[in-house]
Amino acid sequence: MTDTKNDFTKGNIVGNILKLALPMTLAQLINVLYSIIDRIFIGRIPENATLALTGLGLCLPITSIVMAFANLFGMGGAPLCSIERGRGNDEEAEKIMGNSFVLMLFFGVVLTILGLIFKKPLLYMFGASDATYPYAAQFAEIYLLGTIFVMVGLGLNSFINSQGFGTIGMMTVLMGAIVNIILDPIFIFTLDMGVRGAALATVIAQFLSAVWTVRFLTGKKAILKLKFSCFRLKKHRVKSIVGLGMSGFTMNVTNSVVQVMYNASLQMYGGDLYVGVMTIINSVREVISMPVRGLTNSGQPVMGYNYGAEEYGRVKKAIIFTSVVPIIYTTAMWGVVHGFPEFFIRIFNQDPELIRAGVPAMRIYYFGFFFMSLQFAGQSIFVALGKARQAVFFSIFRKLIIVAPLIVFLPIIFSNGTSGVFMAEPVSNVIGGGACFITMLLTVWRELNRKMKEKEKLKEKEIAAG
Repeated sequence: MTDTKNDFTKGNIVGNILKLALPMTLAQLINVLYSIIDRIFIGRIPENATLALTGLGLCLPITSIVMAFANLFGMGGAPLCSIERGRGNDEEAEKIMGNSFVLMLFFGVVLTILGLIFKKPLLYMFGASDATYPYAAQFAEIYLLGTIFVMVGLGLNSFINSQGFGTIGMMTVLMGAIVNIILDPIFIFTLDMGVRGAALATVIAQFLSAVWTVRFLTGKKAILKLKFSCFRLKKHRVKSIVGLGMSGFTMNVTNSVVQVMYNASLQMYGGDLYVGVMTIINSVREVISMPVRGLTNSGQPVMGYNYGAEEYGRVKKAIIFTSVVPIIYTTAMWGVVHGFPEFFIRIFNQDPELIRAGVPAMRIYYFGFFFMSLQFAGQSIFVALGKARQAVFFSIFRKLIIVAPLIVFLPIIFSNGTSGVFMAEPVSNVIGGGACFITMLLTVWRELNRKMKEKEKLKEKEIAAG
């Protein structure tokens, strides 16, 4: 019999989402600060700050790949747990979590080994030059040693949030962030470790987050517990986890592919300076998109639980809320970034040349930013309701089918090649985000309406018979 704690079929649906959204959004924002704080401190190294910042930016595809595998098993298993909890099947939910944990451990080891072996060719493929490679290598080699901690801390936290413990999930990340903020200046400046110090601070912080998640999920407060008896892998569970997690996985992997293409193209048309501009643009985007990710991700366990409990009307209300609010927010943020781009650039670097190049680049890149929220909302809804194929397709569609070719062809069309590179993002947001959201309305929304009618008819028959 299922535990009735954190029953998302009770109370106001918006209240249920916000109960998770506030701590989850703060947690994700804090999580982004791991890398943002590194970049802020690195951008203030007395010598070669711009080269060091660019080198750090070249490691973004590596961190994205690690996060991709964490999401593959975390964001793949957590919605399935929510659906099984809604159905009252806690035993199967625990087995899903146990299988996900084993997969995180295994792939964490594999990624560490492969990353260390192929570090040099990968970084040059990602756009490194002889000047920036040493900085990128210093960060990558230490960060890769902590891969398993990133996998466990980030991946298992999804299972804490899916049970309704948003505050605990926030504490997972908050603890690591505080440690990271304290250690960064000590390692980077006091101990003169530079980029290596930033990587070491991040790894220690992620280690503590991983320990925290494991302790909570094996403790008394957790509804679903991490048990040795649930670690045995079963083909059908692994297939379901990977199938549903493929959306988050492909989103991160395609982000890595696109980032590599951005860096390579900007290196060709603008050199190291524009790769540094892209590092700052990515940093700003990570921060301002966090509330959208937090809200849409926190809606997933609520929608999944209600979908499993056949409360389709509540699912529709959740869809409306998690779609409208992000659109309003991203429209406002578009205006802020467009009006004050120099403010955001100066947070990371004071180089006049970089600022001069970065201001027009940011205005181009963030044009029509609100379309991005349609992509997040649509994909999040597909994942929450177990629609793996649709979620995966739209992850690939926007990045690989739209952005990747645009990065190649738009610089040829524009007289200023770098402007063409930055233009690829807003064009893909309009096409990809619009297509994803419209498809969701034409499929998921119609399905929910149909299921509501079927449920009403069945209820009428039971009343007539009884």
